[in-house]
Amino acid sequence: MSAPRTIDFYFDYSCPYAYLGFTQLARIAKLTTAKITLKPMLLGGVFRANETPQKLFATLAPAKARHNGEDMDRWARLFDVPLTMPNAHPFRTVEALRATIATGVDPKVVEGFYRAYWVENRPPSDEATLREVLEKAGHDANAILDRIKGEELKSDLFKRTGEAIAHGIFGAPGYVVDGERLYWGQDRMHMALGLRAEDVYPRRRITSRSENSEMHTLDFFWDFSSPFAYLGNTQAEAVAERTGAKLVSRPMLLGGLFKAIGQVDVPLATWSDAKRNYYLQDIVRWAEYWGVPFKWPSRFPMSSIKALRAYLALPENRRLDFRRKVFAAYWGEDRDIADDAVLAGIIGADAADVLAKTQDPSVKQELIAATKFAEQKGVFGAPTWIVDDRDLFWGQDRVLLVERALAKE
Repeated sequence: MSAPRTIDFYFDYSCPYAYLGFTQLARIAKLTTAKITLKPMLLGGVFRANETPQKLFATLAPAKARHNGEDMDRWARLFDVPLTMPNAHPFRTVEALRATIATGVDPKVVEGFYRAYWVENRPPSDEATLREVLEKAGHDANAILDRIKGEELKSDLFKRTGEAIAHGIFGAPGYVVDGERLYWGQDRMHMALGLRAEDVYPRRRITSRSENSEMHTLDFFWDFSSPFAYLGNTQAEAVAERTGAKLVSRPMLLGGLFKAIGQVDVPLATWSDAKRNYYLQDIVRWAEYWGVPFKWPSRFPMSSIKALRAYLALPENRRLDFRRKVFAAYWGEDRDIADDAVLAGIIGADAADVLAKTQDPSVKQELIAATKFAEQKGVFGAPTWIVDDRDLFWGQDRVLLVERALAKE
């Protein structure tokens, strides 16, 4: 991918991840020759266009809400910036956004409103906050407070929000590269820049395997049915090898887990068109990033229960090879992993015996127990990583944070 020429940063003050992304713009500007432009938008308008709940965080299941809060704090620590969730979140941001536009989107004003919201926990659109932020940045607060009541700025913010929606933005922050490629989230900065994660995110020296005297455990929860678990699986052994961690494979039936925690069976089907289209592109980008094959399967969703039982029916020393080959068969080659012939070709000479064992009550119960164990550990999706039976990370895109946790950074 060629180096970006322009990067438009779409934001609203109400999103903590947009705040985190903003704190890094000055630093990433040193890593690229691209022109970075700040683009205010009204996140509530974006949510309405995508039929997303205005208080999205309030709709999350307890385990996912807890994880998201911890994830936010981890990124704040990684970036070494203060962040506190206001008790009254979300605050109204309309007036602050209009005032920002009135200043020509002055970075000092943007920084002031973000500090008010996420450091001081002050409503950014309260008159006292508006005045203080504008005056500290050297602007005429009285003049701007008069202007934000007028139709011109209302129309301008509406237009900017429509522009964001037209780009396919469904949340914040959004990075639009060269006017066409969309990246979502503070954790996609490296992709927007066309760089490796280790070249973008702040990091201290990672303790190598030979230097890491403390043995750590990495539990890896997965199901063949998840494209994100497939991508995570391609990296799991390498992460353990680099950090000296003991990798524990934790198969689970994702559909059974979803049913137990009240999650829909195929979350992707419930997303807005914009979010679904983005993630279908994002999966391909991650496959390219790690240099692994990927082809969206013609059979989706896929029943993975027989393949999971076959995995458990195999001797321990054959499971890793089977796991790799089944993941690759489904997500790299578009093969039907619910078909006995496909599984038999992967298993080998004793396929008939192994497949027969998939109907054994003890094997069935083992998968049920493994899925229940995942639920008890707070798992709500795949892949999930748990470091030292304590710190839970969700997603193939959290490998960086997993590795840092294993290295005790």
